[in-house]
Amino acid sequence: MRGARGRRRMAIPAVVSLVMPLTAMVPPAGAAVPWANGDWPTWQGDRLGSRFNPAEHTITPANVGGLRLKWAFAYPKEAGTPRSQPAVADGTVYFGGPDGKMYARDARTGGARWTFDLATVGTGATQVQDGPAVSGGRVYFGDVRGYLYAVDRRTGRLDWAKRLDTTPGAIVTSSPLVFDGRVYVGVSSGENVLGKDHACCTFRGHLDALDARTGKVAWRYYTVPKPKRDGTWPNGRPKYAPSGGGVWSTPAVDPVTRTVYVGTGQNYTGSGGHFDSVLALDARTGRARWTEKMTDVDTWRAECGSQDPQDQQYCPNLPDGTALDFDLGAAPNLFTAGGRRLVGIGQKVGVYHVLDARTGKAVWRRQLSTPMPNGGLSGIQWGSSYDGHRLYIATYMADPGTLFALDPATGHVLWKTPSPADGCTTGGAAKYPDICQRGFTPAVTTTPGIVWEGGMDGKMRAYSAETGKVLWSYDTMRDVQGVNGLPARGGALSGGGGAVVSHGLLYTQTGYAFTPYPNDRGAALMVFGR
Repeated sequence: MRGARGRRRMAIPAVVSLVMPLTAMVPPAGAAVPWANGDWPTWQGDRLGSRFNPAEHTITPANVGGLRLKWAFAYPKEAGTPRSQPAVADGTVYFGGPDGKMYARDARTGGARWTFDLATVGTGATQVQDGPAVSGGRVYFGDVRGYLYAVDRRTGRLDWAKRLDTTPGAIVTSSPLVFDGRVYVGVSSGENVLGKDHACCTFRGHLDALDARTGKVAWRYYTVPKPKRDGTWPNGRPKYAPSGGGVWSTPAVDPVTRTVYVGTGQNYTGSGGHFDSVLALDARTGRARWTEKMTDVDTWRAECGSQDPQDQQYCPNLPDGTALDFDLGAAPNLFTAGGRRLVGIGQKVGVYHVLDARTGKAVWRRQLSTPMPNGGLSGIQWGSSYDGHRLYIATYMADPGTLFALDPATGHVLWKTPSPADGCTTGGAAKYPDICQRGFTPAVTTTPGIVWEGGMDGKMRAYSAETGKVLWSYDTMRDVQGVNGLPARGGALSGGGGAVVSHGLLYTQTGYAFTPYPNDRGAALMVFGR
């Protein structure tokens, strides 16, 4: 991933394509978001990180089998794979594309509202990989160059944009969370995959709190100390350490204690700082209330995955087995069980951790998959869901990936459903038996009685929250026509986010990695209803 090499001073609002006015009522700036009205305005659905929409009563376990494709939005074929989870508010769906645009469309019909082109800010090609957050009169989102944007939700015109990090490879995959007039967002990086010729590494992860109206940084919490020169690499390039500890996912916030919770990634060099950790920060000041590290040593860069002995010289801890890549890239869940306020979070090692939200002390942990050597692709990737009764957690490429329901007080497994055995032998995936894998890429979503999870096999499925039984399945690996006039073909369900269910409609991005991406059609956002 490339960071932008330049920065443009913005004196006037960026240009947008305004197709039609947004007529729905929009709350004034600073107004509280009506979480209970059935909208899905932020990545986790609410500030507590539940990924549960309690107001969704149109789609039920009894009628979910009647869902059908209502409309699709197609991306240009050269754009790549989509990852930006949609947000739904006041009859409009907002989503970012791999083509470097943020879109606002009519939630029910797909009709155009406006399009914002990120190319009007900064320099270099870009994409939107996080999910937007809608709050007050603005839509907030980041890009792969390390910028955070705020645009007017009625018109799509730019209010402000701020580059949060200028380190090569800096990226915003953390979806913003808005609370009490501030935007909380993490910054991560792909600097550790820039290759042996790069003087690795100077990036250090951070969580930022910005004024929601102006974009001014209120505080910044770095996850590792400032990197210093630490010798040279085998090719003579300078080495810097410690580095890494990126913040990949969206935070959650407890509005009562005013505590922000978020997970961090592995180190790139050295071993210092709060890598592979859960952070509990004061929302007002950014000071740590507690931090809890889950992995003692985890220093990883791209060369750690190579079989070439020359490459492995750049991964000095590979022989002792501590080049792990065991990020806490999943978003946290805040809930109450057994009379205690708890924070839960999944890790790429395959463990779901539950900690006391006040102290950070472990309450219980559950190993749900066996870790893969030198990489956490078998573990828990992007996020889990809590519906007030159970925790729902999915493992990725765990041979096969499996969807679990756990007791929130004890971690006891209530049911588990492996990725269906016919996923790679039916539908579009059947054409690619050597590539298709039975895994769960997206974050888990719930509505009353239903668990929503998409697969690497291209199927979007609804499961019974009571039993884990598949209630509905749709193969997205098919040709569709986009409402925007372009053809599309789905594929693996998108990582970086999950399904969004709001006001009787299901939204999902399809055409993610590990699918033979067709070069004659682009990926798609698909929308289902009854």
